[in-house]
Amino acid sequence: MKVLANDGISKSGINQLEKNGFNVITDKVEQSDLIEYINNENIEVILVRSATQVRKDIIDQCSSIKIIGRGGVGMDNIDVEYAKSKGIHVINTPAASSQSVAELVMAHLFNISRFVYDSNREMPGNGHENFKVLKKKYAKGVELRGKTLGIIGFGRIGQFTAKYAIGAGMKIIAFDPFIENVNLNIDIADQNLNLNIKTNSFDELLENSDFISLHVPMPKDGKAVLATNEFNKMKNGVRIVNAARGGVINEDDLISAINNEKVAAAALDVFVGEPKPREDLLSNNKISLTPHIGAATNEAQDRIGLELADKIIAFYNQ
Repeated sequence: MKVLANDGISKSGINQLEKNGFNVITDKVEQSDLIEYINNENIEVILVRSATQVRKDIIDQCSSIKIIGRGGVGMDNIDVEYAKSKGIHVINTPAASSQSVAELVMAHLFNISRFVYDSNREMPGNGHENFKVLKKKYAKGVELRGKTLGIIGFGRIGQFTAKYAIGAGMKIIAFDPFIENVNLNIDIADQNLNLNIKTNSFDELLENSDFISLHVPMPKDGKAVLATNEFNKMKNGVRIVNAARGGVINEDDLISAINNEKVAAAALDVFVGEPKPREDLLSNNKISLTPHIGAATNEAQDRIGLELADKIIAFYNQ
């Protein structure tokens, strides 16, 4: 039984699969060559992250496929319902990367509250000659403690983000159309803390948040969650982090909101048009940037690989 991990899989995942008789192939096959490769190699399981797409053409033309697996949460690069209608088992790993994504969000929150991202750009070239100028430029940072973090989407990643933010002394406003309240269990300094978080309306979140973090899939209608109408409802000087999906923020409207100082700073781990984000976003000195690395920790990748392996093995053993 052959497994093509086209976007890679952790060594622990490979070992688990091989111990159970699977042949794991980690060669990177170009999107345009996938159909031919899958058919020639009689691939039964194809595993992807965000780079490879598994659409109707592959599903229709590759009859050997029994499982499509996504290492991570969002499956908008897979035609999930169509695959299921053809009897293909579709799996993902919704819990494995939650902590890693939340930690990256916190890194960005600290970054955009103290200008660390821009200082790292400026200091190597200008720090020697313009130290005092840069010191003055970055003199108006803000503390996270006491500020309100609005979390749009209060599933696993949103809840992990809330736990870290609470540890930093932040207040939480959460919006999720599917959740009314959540009991957060927080382990800190060998103690256990239980907090009940009741979700708020979307407008309440927009109007009262000092920082906003998005943790939602791309809406089915393709419309951004945050655009000009939403920015207009926010506090002046709000700071925003998106480690969810490129497109959940309208990028044109974000740049406009930054230019008119409605948004003081933003942090983006995801972009429209990946892997080629637009250059005006990448060069904007009020945007902290990472190249879609929310789940890119050794620990998360181990959990992802093992969870995929366990689900594949369970499918063949049923």
